[in-house]
Amino acid sequence: MNRLPPVEIKVWGDLACFTRPEMHVERVTYPVMTPSAARGVLEAIFWRPEMRWQVEEIHVLKPIQYFSIRRNEVQHRQTEGAARGWQRAGGIGGFDVSEDRTQRHTMALRDVAYVIRAQIEVLPDVEEDVAKYRDQFRRRVRGGRCFATPYLGCREFSAFFSEPVPRETPVALDGDLGRMLLRMEYAADGSGHAIPEFFDARLEQGVLHVPAGVSATVGEA
Repeated sequence: MNRLPPVEIKVWGDLACFTRPEMHVERVTYPVMTPSAARGVLEAIFWRPEMRWQVEEIHVLKPIQYFSIRRNEVQHRQTEGAARGWQRAGGIGGFDVSEDRTQRHTMALRDVAYVIRAQIEVLPDVEEDVAKYRDQFRRRVRGGRCFATPYLGCREFSAFFSEPVPRETPVALDGDLGRMLLRMEYAADGSGHAIPEFFDARLEQGVLHVPAGVSATVGEA
């Protein structure tokens, strides 16, 4: 069966930060959007449990511009269970943000714009035609609808989106981007265990080509 041409969407924003995983303390961004961030944008706009997104290309539409900021961040994630425990204790031992706050440096991007090209793949044993999902996605993009506000790496860096602009082309940039996360391969038993899959990313004339990857179940030989 012939593979359909990918669907396309333009996303842009004032700020972005696609954090490199090797930076454990300070946040340092990749020069371009990562496939996992692109997939997050697509899923915020359109997602169904019987389908998945396969990002094929990310086109960089604007020159890469860095800037640095210092932000106050909390060191621990607050959970619903912990909050209920504080409630039962009458508020004793509750979360004190002044005690948990730390200042961290962030190297981020400003004034970014991308075109994401991706395939919608239906899961095995799904009888629905993929064309149905492609049409639904295009209608949602055209109408500016989303399930959640898409963002560019960090939730406070909101993304705008629209159909691609005709004749808008990638910037003429080439270069190695280093190891980049392709996706997380989760165990089929629902345990939440996952194996990260990386690839050697490279920008070629402003385009990041994303490999399909090799699907494998966690725990397989």
